Amino acid sequence: MPQSLACLHIHLIFSTKNREALLSDDLRAELNAYMATVIRNLDCHPVIINSVADHAHILAGLSRTLSVSEVVKDIKTATSRWIKSRDRALDTFAWQKGYAAFAVSASNIQNVREYIANQTEHHRIKSFQEEYRAFLNRHGVAFDERYVWD
Repeated sequence: MPQSLACLHIHLIFSTKNREALLSDDLRAELNAYMATVIRNLDCHPVIINSVADHAHILAGLSRTLSVSEVVKDIKTATSRWIKSRDRALDTFAWQKGYAAFAVSASNIQNVREYIANQTEHHRIKSFQEEYRAFLNRHGVAFDERYVWD
């Protein structure tokens, strides 16, 4: 019997709209767990999820039947609704329109996992914008500053 098999890991990065620091410590712990549930419900495999006040990093195994854009859309839609339901002060919460997605080889999963786990320490040194530009440049992704920050 023929099979369709895949092992695709992606590192997703996206921020709150206008990079507003809206994600409190208490909210983030629950948000990360909720994101993992959303990802599992998409038949994907969450490896590690970590967020800071203004953005999130996700390392996940991608389902062979979904596109990256479908996964991101579903994560953002579900978590936006969930965040708004948690606190009336967040009624206008939104994620940025865009995102970054990078393929992660099996041999690099542990390095990416450690990088994502250490976001708090990492952002004591580097802002989200600096980090995002560095990722885009390291991976050879062409971008226009006028449009990357919505």
